[in-house]
Amino acid sequence: MQKPASYQRLPHAQDCDCSVCWSRREMAKPAPSRSTPCAQCRPAYARPIRTLQMGCVGGTWKPLLSDWTVEPAFICEKHTPPDRPAKWWSVIYDSGKPTPYVPIHESFELVG
Repeated sequence: MQKPASYQRLPHAQDCDCSVCWSRREMAKPAPSRSTPCAQCRPAYARPIRTLQMGCVGGTWKPLLSDWTVEPAFICEKHTPPDRPAKWWSVIYDSGKPTPYVPIHESFELVG
């Protein structure tokens, strides 16, 4: 089905509240996220502290063996994940007492 050419790509009003304009406004807002890095958080970092062996690789001298120091990552309390999943992930729906299983041949008496 083709739309009339006069309808296609019409500009929306400034205060338009259609789903397209609303979505565009919401996506433009900066969302506070737990994954946004802060000034306190820092990634793990490894750096060489002493070169033990050098070698010529492709005409250039490069370290082949080094001692390294590793600084562990630090994650602030805000960005530390919880110890266990959120409560609603661990709740199981309780529909009441279980219904006992009764085989069909035991539930009916055969009259003969």
